[in-house]
Amino acid sequence: MPPATETPLDALQLRYAKVKVQLAEEIERERRPAGSRLPPERALADHFGVSRATLRRALGELEDDGVVQRVAGGWAVAERIVGEPPNELMSFSELAVSRGLTASARILEKRVRPATMDEADVLGLAPGAPLFELERLRSMDDVPILVDRTRLPMSLVPGIDGLDVAAGSLYRLLEDRYAIRAARARFTVEAIAADARRAALLDLEPGASAALLELERAVSERPEFLTLASQLHIVAMR
Repeated sequence: MPPATETPLDALQLRYAKVKVQLAEEIERERRPAGSRLPPERALADHFGVSRATLRRALGELEDDGVVQRVAGGWAVAERIVGEPPNELMSFSELAVSRGLTASARILEKRVRPATMDEADVLGLAPGAPLFELERLRSMDDVPILVDRTRLPMSLVPGIDGLDVAAGSLYRLLEDRYAIRAARARFTVEAIAADARRAALLDLEPGASAALLELERAVSERPEFLTLASQLHIVAMR
C-alpha cells in the first residue's frame, strides 16, 4: 500500500502545532513573568517562519490552555492563579496530580487553641471550644503557590494534633482516619497585597499582588451546611 499523502490541511496543522509547542517552551525557558507582553504578531510570525494566520491559531490554542492572553494591541503571558476546576472540589494534592505536578507542604505553625467568637460562629462551636489550627506553605514542583491556614474543630478530629500532617493530603487523612469527606464548599476571593512575611514565603516582592481566598468546606453526610473546616489561602499570582 502506498504511503498516505500529506494534504495541505495536514501541513497547516503540523505548522501551528509546532509553533504552539515552541512558543510555550520559549515562554517557560525565558521565565517570562505573568503580564509581560509578547513581541508583535508580525515579529513572532517571522521568528517562527509561518504566516500570521498560522501564528494566530497557535496563539488561540495557547490562550485556551491559559498560557497567553489577549491584551490591548497584542498578546501577553497569562496571569496565572492556581485554583480548583469549576464545580469540582479538590484538595491541593489532587489539584497538583491533575496537572502532572508534585505537591509538597512545609508546616509553618501547628497548635490547638480556643476558638474565637467569629470562628465559633463559622464552625458551629461554642466560643472557646478546642480548635486545631494548621498553617502550611504549599508548593507544586518546589514552586511556592500558597500559604494555607486551616482550622478544624477538635470534636470532629480528636488526636489530629499528634499525627503527621506534613505528608500528603490533609483531606485524604481526614477521610482515611476519621471517615469524613468534604463534598461542598463556599468561598470568597479578594485581591490583596502580600505582606512582608507572606511575600518572603511565596518568593514575591513585598506588596506584590496576591489573592485572599476564604474557604469553608462542609461535610457531605449532613443535609445542612455543617462546616468541617475554615481555610484562608494567600495565593501567589504569577
